[in-house]
Amino acid sequence: MPVHLTGAQWPSAGPGGLPRYFAGLFGALRRRTDLDVSAAAFGAPEAGGGSWGPDAGSTLARVRASRHPAPSGTRVLDRHFALFGPAPRGARLVTHFHGPWAQESAAAGEGRAAVALKALVERARYRGSDRFVVLSQAFADVLVERYAADRGTVAVIPPGVDLERFAAAPVPDGPPRVLCVRRLERRMGIDVLLDAWRGVLDRHPEARLDVVGDGPLRGDLAERAAELGVADTVTFVGPIDDAELARRYAAATVTVVPSRSWEGFGLVALESLAAGRAPVVTDVGGLPDAVRGLEPGLVVPAADAEALAHRLAAALDGDRPAVAACRAHAERFDWDTAAERHASLYRAVAA
Repeated sequence: MPVHLTGAQWPSAGPGGLPRYFAGLFGALRRRTDLDVSAAAFGAPEAGGGSWGPDAGSTLARVRASRHPAPSGTRVLDRHFALFGPAPRGARLVTHFHGPWAQESAAAGEGRAAVALKALVERARYRGSDRFVVLSQAFADVLVERYAADRGTVAVIPPGVDLERFAAAPVPDGPPRVLCVRRLERRMGIDVLLDAWRGVLDRHPEARLDVVGDGPLRGDLAERAAELGVADTVTFVGPIDDAELARRYAAATVTVVPSRSWEGFGLVALESLAAGRAPVVTDVGGLPDAVRGLEPGLVVPAADAEALAHRLAAALDGDRPAVAACRAHAERFDWDTAAERHASLYRAVAA
């Protein structure tokens, strides 16, 4: 059965969990013999995929570029971003809901007019979807409550994780390191992490914090670290490739995902677990799903710097799941299982 996936970016075009999720799902679906899968997004494509060109230029120009028709005979069009992708043109439409685009923009500080326009675009593009896919029950609830989707059309399919790219390794000796991999914008909670970091240093003065990623708040966050007197223990690493990311996980003692809002699942938490590192996460959206069944104490209240500091310090004291337990938990999230559930959904919607 011919299936066409459309996304915003291939991993080559930019860092982040969503491009890796899109590529991971595409790769797993391509390994199946019952589907004829194609895909398109911006940037240099993964093997077997197509590209609409570089992820550059105006938004309008990229929207137009993405409207290139799906391959002839496509039975199911699986769209992963509201703004980009062709019309179904005879195919059934599956929409991946990775988050409320307009509300995420509002949380990042965008103006009211821009947020309202994005909300209109979202609703228009979701209209006519035959099925929706979300990564967690939390986002199924958002889709139903905020976008009036029929709950019977929403499938919750957790993501997979690349178990080869992120291999487990023993925690190294030396000063403890905490790793945070996030885009540097307000809803990601890096400001809360910096406030918490002072409390961590009170108990572990030799500890170091590495923040991987980029975004509009990088300068402000660096200034905040200086104001708090922790700048000499915090490194803003910037964006890195997957090979370097794997090395950073191996060098870490624990990781942290301090999101304030709108977290569909948190693929970085799964990657951390695959590398054998326990992630301390907030109780936002689908983030707790990543560690559910491993250790409830890894989840802390969002925007609570004191609770976050206490839990990170305890983790550095040794109160954390072992490397093998983290890896075993990550192995529950394999891409072949996710691909099987998608294939079943495609068959049902195309019947």
